[in-house]
Parts: sequence; structure tokens; C-alpha cells
Amino acid sequence: MLTDPMPAEAVEIAHKQVSLAAEDLDANGVASVLLELVGAWGVPALWEQVCRPLLARLSGRTAAEIVVEHALFEGVRVGLDAYRREPGRSLPTGGVLLAGAEKEAHSLGLLALAAALREQGRGCLNLGPALPWSALTSAVYRARPRTVVLWSQTPLTGRAYRLVRFARDFPLLRVYGAGPGWIEPLGHPAIRLGTLTEAVEACLAVLPGRDAHHIRYGSVPYR
Repeated sequence: MLTDPMPAEAVEIAHKQVSLAAEDLDANGVASVLLELVGAWGVPALWEQVCRPLLARLSGRTAAEIVVEHALFEGVRVGLDAYRREPGRSLPTGGVLLAGAEKEAHSLGLLALAAALREQGRGCLNLGPALPWSALTSAVYRARPRTVVLWSQTPLTGRAYRLVRFARDFPLLRVYGAGPGWIEPLGHPAIRLGTLTEAVEACLAVLPGRDAHHIRYGSVPYR
């Protein structure tokens, strides 16, 4: 079950703790604070109420701001990637594939979703940022997912028509666009996810352990 939102007082304290660690250029400190907080509030609340606002607040205009931004980014990355990971233990993916849109370098949103799924006892196939459309098609044929979530951070990579075309090429897939880069409306059958909670719920809707290898994706060529 997904956790409730963090109360305002807890959010304020979390912002101060994470900001101080980032300003000290202590990425490990940022990760440690996040790992302590996530146990109480859960990944979706921590991502939406702490990580995203703090990352958006940094402008990166001066050298000092850029350094702090990098420390914050690295701390968030490490914290999310470490949460609920158990070496040697694989979680059922439920046919969920995550990837960043073509030329999209940002990957924190993918790590947040993967961490939130681990929190629910579910895994995923996370192929990371900047996956070309041809490679995404190849991955679908090889992995046979039931759900694909494509992350876009900026409008330069959030090309709605490409996502819709991809979704129409694979009508048996559930195809979602996540992240602030999808500013244009996504036409059927692609669906836009507005929050991490929505993304988790969409991924959990696919039953774990269901083998999708029997699905035939039509006449789209392997490319």
C-alpha cells in the first residue's frame, strides 16, 4: 500500500536536512538523510515533496550553484538506487520496462519509480536514460514487457507523436509517458502519468509472474 503525503512540518525539516548536506557537498550525507526519511514516508511522498522541489529550486547559474546541484543530484541518485536493494535477490518484474526517451540524459525519475516498485515488492527492467526509439523497439521484442514507461525531463525529448506511434505499433502494450517533458497531449493509446504515485499504480496493475513471451506484437519489424 502506498504511503500518505508527508505533513508540512516533516517536509520543512527534510528540506533543511537535505539542503544542508548538499551545500556541504556531501552526496553521501544526502543519500543517508533520504534513506532515513524514506522508511517513514515512502518513496512517492519523498520524491514528490522533497526531491523534486529541491532539485527544481537550484538554478545552476553560478559555479557554486552547479557544484551544489551536482552534490544533490548524486546524493538523490545514490539514495534511490540503494533503497531496498538486496544483492542476489531478484524481484518479479511483472513485465514492466522503464527507459528514458531518446537523447534524454536525466534518469532520477526512473530510479524513483524503480525504488517505489521495490518498496512494493516488485522489480522492473530499467534500461536507463537516452534509449533510442529503435533500441526501445528491440527491447520490447526481446523482453516481452506488458508495460512500458518512458521518462522525459524536457520538451526537447518529450516527443508525443513518437510515443503515440510506438504505442500504436504495439497495441497489446500499456504505454505511458512520465516526467515533465511531455507537454503536448498524448493521444490514444499512450497515456501520460502526472505523479510518481500514478506511475506506481499503473505498473502494479500488471500482475507479477505473468509470462508475456506468448504475446505477439504484430507485423512491426525487429529494428
